[in-house]
Amino acid sequence: DGASMKAYPFIHKDPTSGLTRMEEGMDLRDYFAGLALQGMFAVGGNAHEVMVQRAYEAADLMIQQRVRKDVPHE
Repeated sequence: DGASMKAYPFIHKDPTSGLTRMEEGMDLRDYFAGLALQGMFAVGGNAHEVMVQRAYEAADLMIQQRVRKDVPHE
């Protein structure tokens, strides 16, 4: 399910306690939407609700393509 995918998980070691824990990272959907929004800004867009909505629509399409079995991914 694309909704539960994460971008940039990492291991965090607390310098005080020395304990190590896994941070999940941000939602892949939010990451993809941010990239789409960045591209919209690059071509001269201004932030508004419709632009943000379109960024998330683009993110949803990217996730749909990513989870298809015939699309190569890691």
